[in-house]
Amino acid sequence: MDFLPRRRVLKGMLNGTAVTVGLPLLNCFLNSNGNAYADGTPLPVRYGTWFWGLGMASKIFVPKKFGAGFDLPEEISALAPVRDKINLLTNFTAFRDTYQNLCHYTGWVIQMSGSTPQSANDKPGESIDITIANEISRKTRFKTLTATATGDVRTTYSYENQTTPTTPEWSPTQFYTRVFGPEFQDPNAAEFTPNPRAMVRKSVLSGVMDDIKRVEARVGAEDRARVDQYMTGLRHLEKQLDQQLTKPDPRAACKPVKAPKEDGAMGGAAEMVSARHRLMTDLMVMSVACDQTRVFNMAYAAASSNTVKPGYEKPHHTCTHEEPVDETLGYQPNASWFTRKAMEEWAYYVEAFSKCQEGAGTLLDNVLIHGFTDHGYARVHSLDGMPIFTAGRAGGKLKTGLHIDGGGSPATRLGFTAMRVTGLDVKEWGTKSNNTSKEISEILV
Repeated sequence: MDFLPRRRVLKGMLNGTAVTVGLPLLNCFLNSNGNAYADGTPLPVRYGTWFWGLGMASKIFVPKKFGAGFDLPEEISALAPVRDKINLLTNFTAFRDTYQNLCHYTGWVIQMSGSTPQSANDKPGESIDITIANEISRKTRFKTLTATATGDVRTTYSYENQTTPTTPEWSPTQFYTRVFGPEFQDPNAAEFTPNPRAMVRKSVLSGVMDDIKRVEARVGAEDRARVDQYMTGLRHLEKQLDQQLTKPDPRAACKPVKAPKEDGAMGGAAEMVSARHRLMTDLMVMSVACDQTRVFNMAYAAASSNTVKPGYEKPHHTCTHEEPVDETLGYQPNASWFTRKAMEEWAYYVEAFSKCQEGAGTLLDNVLIHGFTDHGYARVHSLDGMPIFTAGRAGGKLKTGLHIDGGGSPATRLGFTAMRVTGLDVKEWGTKSNNTSKEISEILV
């Protein structure tokens, strides 16, 4: 049969006016393996993060076996359904160098920025999701999408710079409206009508670009750098507006979910957090499947988690400090209960991506999800022995089903690996002891 480009539309006339009608993602748009478009363009690789607070207890979290077919100690037993779809990386370190260990802060900031924060308000550079988004997600409607199951708008581990954290979606109903509300352009819709609001915004941006350049020519070096950063943001916005004014490629995986009827109770009880997490997860999966973004973040709990266990008077964070180690078990049983709940939700998150069909495989095949936490051993809030996860095969670039020993090396190695896998031309990443030029080669194809 004749080759059909994936942007092919049906053309005709209606009442003397030219009209076009799009085609769905037909098999003939894909190659014979169903893992790329017929013209050789690969299905897009996406990058995401998933955060849980307060680490783990290594005695019942870290498998004894390395490589494939690793065992699942009781604290991670919930991962059985997804073991072969993830990698568990243990014994990594977030190096604080000469700075103090800022509990619930230093560990995650190092993993997201590559550098040690000097104070509780210090956010060095930009977070890695922003770095990757600037490379792979500039033309999607949203450069990034960030959500939290905590119900707290402050729970975010993504930031553009020192003063610009990425505001997370905390309400399932608001998240749905933002992504799938009136401005959503269904990539599989028969007809396409450019968003008039996007047209106006694009026009406004075009009108001020020249004026900004004139301002830039009249200010000093420091202000010029600020204007340049501002211009970069505007250019990214301009590309996102272009996306809303162009008929999107069909996405067979895009089947928007129904709007949540309500947010549900917003307390910290574990069952409430779990319910919100699953609502947010389902919305995030479909946001990615519909190509609304290619970079996404999800927080199950805050670093100093206040999740509450039924019948137990202390929230998770307080529990890690105050609960004694059970002499028979050798660990804190209630603190471990919270970690097990987090692992149940991590398994749900991974499974949700794996259930979404895309091409000949699943959405999970075309993502790299970076699961991380703020500490190693929860009881002492350590920065060594830290566990990290990956999920997904990143378009065939990653192996899965492995347990890897980091040997005390920098936790930033996974961030460096993620940047390389998503196409960034970087030779190293991080500063001082967290600097690395070494990928986690064991998980690379």
